[in-house]
Amino acid sequence: MYGKHALVEALSNMPKVVRKVFLSPEVRDGELRDLLRKHVVPVADIKGNAKELVGKDAVHQGVIALIDPAPLLLNFETFVATLPNPASPKMSLVMLGEIQDPHNVGAIIRSAAAFGAAAVLIPEHNQAGITGAVVKASAGMVFRVPLVSIGNVNHAIRVLKGKGFWIYGLSAKGTKKLNEEIFDAPSVFVVGNEGAGIREKTLEACDIVLSIPIHERTESLNAAVSAALVLYAWSTRHPEAVAPPAPRNI
Repeated sequence: MYGKHALVEALSNMPKVVRKVFLSPEVRDGELRDLLRKHVVPVADIKGNAKELVGKDAVHQGVIALIDPAPLLLNFETFVATLPNPASPKMSLVMLGEIQDPHNVGAIIRSAAAFGAAAVLIPEHNQAGITGAVVKASAGMVFRVPLVSIGNVNHAIRVLKGKGFWIYGLSAKGTKKLNEEIFDAPSVFVVGNEGAGIREKTLEACDIVLSIPIHERTESLNAAVSAALVLYAWSTRHPEAVAPPAPRNI
């Protein structure tokens, strides 16, 4: 993980995931160093080429941390057990459907935080995991929004339907326009793969397939942009929505 803001978020919200921090001598940030001392995190100077640790394209700002991402992911059954039955109409979840680009994953998590989603559900297979790039793109929101690991997307959909959730698939071929939906039930928004979209069986399991009206000169929208627009539309219907506290593994 890299970048000052992301590390401050980790130390402020889930400090036990941080194992060790490497800092450039030029980093004088008082808040960051106070948090490191408070949580007794081992600190070392960055030596040599930091790009070897985080990749040549990473903007690390002289701040690199080794983290254990496993505690960030809740078990699906544990998470479901915390949900009311039936769920509140003011609750929404985001379900990722095999999204490969870590920047899209991070951006969707950031939008989920911004618009009051209760959690982001992440498949265990064929899906970008929680990497430094995801943490950076989420602006550290991976440490605020509950992230839930799901073994099978379609099984998770069936369970959530049993809790009263309506399942919305996002697709350019959707039969219901986003601006026509009133979102009067607890909602799950399924965001599909960047290229292939939502798998056919998953699409069939959705109660409603939403499309976003766009200008004819544009074929489609990026997965993260689509998710942000849908979550914003949902939040305008539920401005008072507050994501409930969820259990953490630490």
